Amino acid sequence: MDRQEAMTVFLAVVEEGDFSAAARRLRMTPSAVSKIIGRLEARLGVRLLQRSTRSISPTTEGNSYAESVRRILGDMEEAELAIQPGAEPRGRLRVSLPSAFGHRLIVPMLPVFIGRYPAIELELDFTDAIVDLVNGDADVAVRVAAQGDSTLVTRRLAPNRRIICAAPDYLERHGTPEKPDDLLKHVCLGITSRGGLNVWEFDEASGHRAMRIRSSIEASSTEALRRLALAGMGIVRLSDMLVGPDIRAGRLKPVLTECNRAEAEPISVVYPHRRFLSPRVRVFVDFLVEQFARPWWNSAGMEEEVTAGSLPESGAMR
Repeated sequence: MDRQEAMTVFLAVVEEGDFSAAARRLRMTPSAVSKIIGRLEARLGVRLLQRSTRSISPTTEGNSYAESVRRILGDMEEAELAIQPGAEPRGRLRVSLPSAFGHRLIVPMLPVFIGRYPAIELELDFTDAIVDLVNGDADVAVRVAAQGDSTLVTRRLAPNRRIICAAPDYLERHGTPEKPDDLLKHVCLGITSRGGLNVWEFDEASGHRAMRIRSSIEASSTEALRRLALAGMGIVRLSDMLVGPDIRAGRLKPVLTECNRAEAEPISVVYPHRRFLSPRVRVFVDFLVEQFARPWWNSAGMEEEVTAGSLPESGAMR
């Protein structure tokens, strides 16, 4: 049995969750896919897939094997593409994006990217959690956080400033805080997935101060926090790239501007160290660097909602 073929078939079954879907993807028959998986399990001496009448899912051993297989097949493909000058970037690119930044800032760029590289299939995962790039949870990620992982390559995209703000009607009902301690009497909106964002930093006459807010309302998404603030539910501290349009339109009003330490971790794109860098990762990273070098986030078009239906049909997205 060809090991590369067996690994390719196994990974397709894991990703599709179904023999028939994997067979269609590989242009094989379901029976051929089933036979290859059976022979693979027999050779390895372990059960890789848990089969039921409704679904197929990897076992613990299957999950571990899938992670290794994904890296091996990726390295093989990247090694071949790396020695083909001028080869068109192609294949599936799995991108992890912060929910709010992804929807409001990255998605509007994608029609241009897909137009340039129609052979790349984009798979977008919107999450504010930190995904494990080394173990293959994604190929590349955009992050708004300090990068301390030496196994990742980091390209800085843009500076990031956090603004403390609230809706005018909230401030009319509860008053405007004049100093950080006043926040103790207010409703502060916190994030659940990354507790560090609930530490608000200030520069006072006595020096730097890091204050952990007491959040009576929390959400796992920064976009949800923005919407809560717009609804007059409390005070929030978010990136100016997210709340800037709302502030300019008067929907939100900055507070504690004189003492708020606005500078925060930059927006970066990160990917694992690889001996052979995938062309699709390389062109995506270069594209983001190019786009963030332009002041596109101040354009009026960025303030409008962008839906997947407005994207071109070339390429694929899910």
